[in-house]
Amino acid sequence: MYKVVLTKSAEKELIKVPKVYSKNIIKHLKDLINNPRPIGCKKLSGYDNIYRIRIGMYRIVYRIEDDILYIEVIKIGHRKNVYQ
Repeated sequence: MYKVVLTKSAEKELIKVPKVYSKNIIKHLKDLINNPRPIGCKKLSGYDNIYRIRIGMYRIVYRIEDDILYIEVIKIGHRKNVYQ
């Protein structure tokens, strides 16, 4: 099982997300514990071990460290802002 940790900025971004979407985002974050690369996740080109998950209009960007079973959530945000 992987340990999922949110950065301070990701925590702040999650708080700003409307509750309708945040419940679904939290569910996906919990699912990362058992499956760090779920169906639909994509590896971001140009980066090592950085992936993203689409959840409606929102995205979760995270880094996987397989050797220590660790996932760091870097960004959570609306699709128009998350890649900036």
